[in-house]
Amino acid sequence: MPDSLLPAPLVKLRNQWTAPLILELDLTDGISESRPADPISAITARNRVVLADVLDTLRRARDDYRVVALVARLGGKGIGLAAVQELRRAVRDFAAAGKSTVAWADSYGEFSAGNVQYYLATAFDTIWLQPSGDLGLTGIAVERVFLRGVLDKLGAEVEVAKRYEYKSAAEQLTEHGFSGPAREATERVTASVTEQLAQAIAERRNLTPDKARKLIDAGPFLATQAQENGLVDHLGYRDEVYAAVRKEAEPEAILQYVGRYRRNKTTIERVRKAAETFPAGSRQEPFVALIYATGPIRRGRSGRSPLGGSSMGSDTIAAAIRNAAKDPHVRAILLRVNSPGGSYVASDTIWREVVRARAGGTPVVVSMGDVAASGGYFISMAADVIVAEPGTVTGSIGVITAKPVLGEALGRAGVSSDLVSQGAHAAMFSQQRPFTDDEWAIVNGWLDHIYADFTGKVATGRGMTPEQVHALAKGRVWTGADAHARGLVDELGGLERAAAIARRRAGLPPSAGLRVYPRVRPLERLIPAGSSEGHGASAASLLADVWGPAWQVAAKAGLHPRGPLMLPGSWTFE
Repeated sequence: MPDSLLPAPLVKLRNQWTAPLILELDLTDGISESRPADPISAITARNRVVLADVLDTLRRARDDYRVVALVARLGGKGIGLAAVQELRRAVRDFAAAGKSTVAWADSYGEFSAGNVQYYLATAFDTIWLQPSGDLGLTGIAVERVFLRGVLDKLGAEVEVAKRYEYKSAAEQLTEHGFSGPAREATERVTASVTEQLAQAIAERRNLTPDKARKLIDAGPFLATQAQENGLVDHLGYRDEVYAAVRKEAEPEAILQYVGRYRRNKTTIERVRKAAETFPAGSRQEPFVALIYATGPIRRGRSGRSPLGGSSMGSDTIAAAIRNAAKDPHVRAILLRVNSPGGSYVASDTIWREVVRARAGGTPVVVSMGDVAASGGYFISMAADVIVAEPGTVTGSIGVITAKPVLGEALGRAGVSSDLVSQGAHAAMFSQQRPFTDDEWAIVNGWLDHIYADFTGKVATGRGMTPEQVHALAKGRVWTGADAHARGLVDELGGLERAAAIARRRAGLPPSAGLRVYPRVRPLERLIPAGSSEGHGASAASLLADVWGPAWQVAAKAGLHPRGPLMLPGSWTFE
């Protein structure tokens, strides 16, 4: 029936399901690695863009004839480098299917660095920038604040023991600047990331590598300068961007957010599957279990503070791996690791479950996110295959502990203390006095034991000699690209690449499902688990009882009392 004979509401409804689609992706609020596990945070974050959802949606949209273009707004909150590399790959695959891709921003950094946001923009066929905006292409910098001078004035000090020289977290409290090993490792990390940035600019903007590197040194740029240097294609406001996108697409094309498209697509697929299996009912097909291991590692259950910040609990992650390994429908486990480390004991608990899963015949593949270092590497090293992005921060195979000695500083402030104790080492961890020689011997024995255990398990998991591992360890941080070249990871790629490997290892077809595991129902989150073997044991707690959001401050200061396997400092690139 012609549109002229149909009521306007029916025409509009029909177009919603038949007209061409332009997908919209708004990343100005950043992107989440996964949805929070605890119920309160899950509600507050229900509208947040999730990386795995975006990757899956773009993969589906590649083969959907209705989808003709993707327009993405960038330039807002920072996104991790590894996540950006996964998004870049998904956008380029989408464009390779013959669909248009457009990136736009009011500014790629406003009087601030915007390297990583622009790096993402280079994956798109066309880049727009608002005329009043900037392009913060400045190069990569890692800056540390050192507090040794302040502590000297206060009469305070920090006693540090570490294995080995590259494990530099506490240097912010013990030094006035980078030590030689710390500077060496940091220079290599920044050089590796800059190489990746320059290569992308050269390839996508049709420039020579030398020209791309010179532009990085010449930045940042005003909008007109960015266009003159070939870094952006057009200057314009939002209305001009969308007018151009609509002009290139079909006139009747409808705008639709990626999230809405995903929900509609999922609903249609569920209805189709139900119809195909009616009346016998659906039969659950084998799948790959996706387990998120996110945040600093601690003993107990995963949790989230009311003020923000989350932690990975060994009980929660271990239970998830244990349940997946015994689930007859799970044929492989994909462990998504995004963690700077933390507790040695908790890391070892998770490592053990990875080993047990493999021994029971369930393949385990690790996909590293932005950071999978120190304890984050510990829980990864026993997997069948480790996949990392070139920009992943990993390694940091080492151990460190520190104790502030504040007795003199508190005395200057008029604070006194007194002590009654039984046992030669009862006051060993008191912050009023330094370690004794006998206590130092105990501390160093602990560190030697942890380092030997860590490197020994790396050697077993990676098929290396202890000497080879020690040369790569010593607490040194690597990018994923450098770690791959040295055998610490097996392949470069993202979540989709890791999922493909997991399916192949499990003997599943490429179309086999990838499901977040476990899916604990809302009611199960509120009812205590019947045992440590049940799904309820995998649920996160409502509150984190250790650091909560303060773990970031502790990490930057080099102090993490719950864990000696902690990545030094902050490794967020902008």
